Amino acid sequence: MTNDIIDTAVAAGNFKTLATALGAADLINTLKGAGPFTVFAPTDAAFAKLPKPELESLLKDKEKLKGLLLTHVLSGSISASAVSKMHDGDKVKTVSGKEVTLGLKDNKVTVNGALVSKTDIQASNGVIHVIDTVIRPN
Repeated sequence: MTNDIIDTAVAAGNFKTLATALGAADLINTLKGAGPFTVFAPTDAAFAKLPKPELESLLKDKEKLKGLLLTHVLSGSISASAVSKMHDGDKVKTVSGKEVTLGLKDNKVTVNGALVSKTDIQASNGVIHVIDTVIRPN
């Protein structure tokens, strides 16, 4: 495994908005760091659910964007099997310092209501789980 989280996400092709946002928030080097990290990565389609003026505003507000994006990152490499052993309603602290709530919906894991659609994409410095909605902090 030679690609870090950023390179792995870029290579997947459906995280262009996330990559742009991470660059705007000055988080590229952080997520290229040693980690390990667990990233709940919203797809381009997930970002498209945000109203366009809200997304444009976020991309211009570095600190707010940084806080939002770090709500998608956990410290440590947490596999889907580890997440599935947690309980519906469990809270997990993100690197932003905020908590997200894990849930179960039709035997699928959710994070603050965002459905995890693909799990355990391995990177050299952690793991990516794909989500269908941008997570809002609690």
